[in-house]
Parts: sequence; C-alpha cells; structure tokens
Amino acid sequence: MAATARTITVEGMEIRFVVEGKDSAGMVAVFEFGVPAGVKIAVAHSHEGYEETIYGLEGVLTWTVEGEETELGAGEALVIPRGAVHEFANRTDAHARALAIATPGVIGPDFFQEVAVILDAAAGGPPDVDALVAVMLAHGLTPHPAPPA
Repeated sequence: MAATARTITVEGMEIRFVVEGKDSAGMVAVFEFGVPAGVKIAVAHSHEGYEETIYGLEGVLTWTVEGEETELGAGEALVIPRGAVHEFANRTDAHARALAIATPGVIGPDFFQEVAVILDAAAGGPPDVDALVAVMLAHGLTPHPAPPA
C-alpha cells in the first residue's frame, strides 16, 4: 500500500511521504523534502529511535552532524546515526531536494502536520516554542540545546 502523495508545507519546505511506517510494517519511512534557497531548519535535534539516511536529489544542502559540516549534493548520501545532533540549511541561491529514509519507520506525516499548525498559528511571528518542543518530544525528537527539565 502506498503512502498518500499529499504535500505538507513547513516554513517553505515541502515534505511528501513516499512510504510511511504503517505501509512497511514499521521497517522504514521515506519522505522527499524540498528546501527553498536560504532556508535553515529552525532547531538542531537528535532522535534515539531511528537512523536517518539523506540522499541528495537536487541542489546542495549543508548538514551539520555532531558539529561537523558536510555539503550534500545530488547523488550523494549521508547517514545520521541514532542520537547524533544534526541540522541542515540551504545556503545556496537554488532550490534543493533530498530524500530522507528513516529506519525503523517511526516518524510520519503527523509530526510535520502538527509543526505546521503551530507555525501557521504564529502568522509570521514567533511560534509557541513550548508547543513545538512538546510536539518534537512526542514524536521522538530532542531539540538541542535540550529544553530545561
């Protein structure tokens, strides 16, 4: 069974799940994401529950994994181990696209949809950081620096 092809937009990034965990007995989740020129992910994060492999499709994304920067272009792959703190940015003036493969497939469209609702509610102003952190933690992502306990 194929995942829906619906696109979720989060801060200009377009995310489209190709395979959801529910369609692969939880073994893998695969999503394509497009990153406009000049966009940087809002927060560095880690996840203990899955590895993430990124495969470049178009353009160049700069990934920082455990403090080490890597430029990832079309046809190149980057493995992000469980627990590794990472973030990415499109520092170029061209759109970039990549494929993310999460193993096992524990992340799904719900995470991105919930984040989009919070960011949309902010209407361009500062988002509700506590709500964003709660969504991240509920979906197995830990923001870094970690929120106070």
